[in-house]
Amino acid sequence: MNEQNQRIIEVTAKDLPLTCPMPDMTLWNAHPKVVIGFGNGNEARCPYCGTLYKLAGERPKGH
Repeated sequence: MNEQNQRIIEVTAKDLPLTCPMPDMTLWNAHPKVVIGFGNGNEARCPYCGTLYKLAGERPKGH
């Protein structure tokens, strides 16, 4: 993927659980909805479109 075309979206605890595409994304270029898990890190990538999600702020307890 070309770095210039890469989408990076910063999300917060209020966006969890996180799915891609997000509700505010246009539907014409959407792919099947997939849950994005952060594991133990603060970054996760969508396996369909390559969007990089960065978790800003504190992680909520239990996530």
